[in-house]
Amino acid sequence: MAAITTPGTASKAVQRAPGAVTLRVIAALLGYPDTWQRDNLTEMRSLLRHDDVLKSSRLAEIEALITTLQSGDPLVIEAAYVEMFDRGRATSLHLFEHVHGDSRERGPAMIDLGQTYQSAGLVLNENELPDYLPALLEFVSTQPAREARAFLSEIAHILKAIFGALRERESAYASLLGALLEMAGQKAEAVASAPEQPLDESWAEPVVFDGCSTEGQAKPGQPQPIHIVRKNTNAQGAMR
Repeated sequence: MAAITTPGTASKAVQRAPGAVTLRVIAALLGYPDTWQRDNLTEMRSLLRHDDVLKSSRLAEIEALITTLQSGDPLVIEAAYVEMFDRGRATSLHLFEHVHGDSRERGPAMIDLGQTYQSAGLVLNENELPDYLPALLEFVSTQPAREARAFLSEIAHILKAIFGALRERESAYASLLGALLEMAGQKAEAVASAPEQPLDESWAEPVVFDGCSTEGQAKPGQPQPIHIVRKNTNAQGAMR
């Protein structure tokens, strides 16, 4: 069975740490529901079962989402995806939107984060932004289990915000965010999100992210987690 690779990214050498396959499948499921995704949904279902990382109830929810993506009208599913993830900040899959909003520092941090990916052998398409959650998950899947777990734990507050926004909208995609939180040893619970403005306004100027400098990182080829927010966190639980 071929490995699932998120469209727009390519990994030179993905380490098969426990949970890595599940992270990459979740990344793929969070991507735009195009022909590539539809063609690989059956394989994704099989990979999740074989990786055996998620608890049975969470796996059942994700399999229900996969069934919906397989059986629904592609045009309806694509339109619903755009409406869900591209029309407001609360459900945006670009993590910088949830951390610094319209900060002018976003541009340099995007460059830093992109360089972090390159050091791990991950190459983004020129039209894909580094803070896009599927790309981040593709990166973290290349890290050893301990670093991957710590990374997910560090961004848990952002994942909880998106999880809550998706739950409010009764979106089946919430199960994917819940799975990520549980893989980090966190409870899948929602946190209140601030009132949002339309993304059209927030994209008026370039923005950036604090805490993604490549200074002091490992040399290329050495695993190195990225720190989304400067705060002390202790990874809880385990990715089996």
